[in-house]
Amino acid sequence: MALHEPLPEALEGRGISRRRFVRFCSAMVGMLALPEHYVGQVIQALQATHKPVLVWLEFQDCAGNTESILRSADPPVAEVLLDLLSWEYHETIMAGAGRQAEAVLERVMAQDTGQYIAVVEGSIPTAEGGVYCTIGGRTALDIARQVCSHAAATIAVGACAWDGGLVRADPNPTGAVGLEEAVPGIKVVNLGGCPHNVANTAAVLVHYLTFHEMPALDQFHRPLFAYGQLIHDQCERRAHYDAGEFVEAWGDAGSRKGWCLYKMGCKGPDATYNCPTVRWNSGTSWPVKAGHGCIACASHRFWDTMSPFYKPLPSVPGFGVDVSAEEIGWGVVGGVAGLTAAHAIGSALRRKAGGPEGGAAPPPEKPA
Repeated sequence: MALHEPLPEALEGRGISRRRFVRFCSAMVGMLALPEHYVGQVIQALQATHKPVLVWLEFQDCAGNTESILRSADPPVAEVLLDLLSWEYHETIMAGAGRQAEAVLERVMAQDTGQYIAVVEGSIPTAEGGVYCTIGGRTALDIARQVCSHAAATIAVGACAWDGGLVRADPNPTGAVGLEEAVPGIKVVNLGGCPHNVANTAAVLVHYLTFHEMPALDQFHRPLFAYGQLIHDQCERRAHYDAGEFVEAWGDAGSRKGWCLYKMGCKGPDATYNCPTVRWNSGTSWPVKAGHGCIACASHRFWDTMSPFYKPLPSVPGFGVDVSAEEIGWGVVGGVAGLTAAHAIGSALRRKAGGPEGGAAPPPEKPA
């Protein structure tokens, strides 16, 4: 890690009490599906660390992921997340512009190579040499290759950075792709969603700062703690699904009673995400609770594979309490808490024994 201001001093300087810091650590342990006794280890690790440098790159995007992280109140980004990291470069929020801003990025790559964390937002155009997105006279493709190839860890936030998102949907005139496809061979954590949920992003960063590696991942390189369970199984409307009570038209009696939105196109039975439990706006609500069906925005290529958004999924087996969501979706990763804890414990044991760092958990197989 780059040796910048120690975290305890940064927290104290911003008036963050130890109680609030401990509460934040406890919330992160819960998010990561780790056993409760890991709270002490997370606290110790974060207090001992020096603030690592973070650079945030924006390419073909709507800035929705930036808005998501800046407007989050839980965890309070301005009071906690910004103090966990030395946020050196982010075009939308940094004071500098033009050559001054680009000089910051060049300095980070020169001084902190192999130590900084890179976050990428937005897809990367590849058509005609990548000319459809340029910053400071350089293509997004060139910038991503240079910055991400020399980062200690890379995180792709949002659907566009993960798999190309909306701009990749047919006919895709810019040749937009996700980060992994644009820069093959790099180690990346994909935080799908449109936009990403800042609570998951914070948890990934805390895991990295604590264990010096990313959490256990699925076959799409998404963290299991956030993408390891079907939305359908976590939904507060699930009981209505089991009872065969469905909204048939917007504004009907079932809609007013909060019945299941499956027939209105909800993709919850075929999507994995912790949206129903983490929620938005300080954990107060999420789309289905607010009355709109899930569009599976955290699923792979959801713009192509999950549309039309207001029609039910085809060929989903019957209804009722005897049909579990596991039979409906593409297959859920079981035992997320156990896998995540085993990943962290195994990594700690390997480091203690002087062995190599562990990578991602073996990817679950998609059933035929």
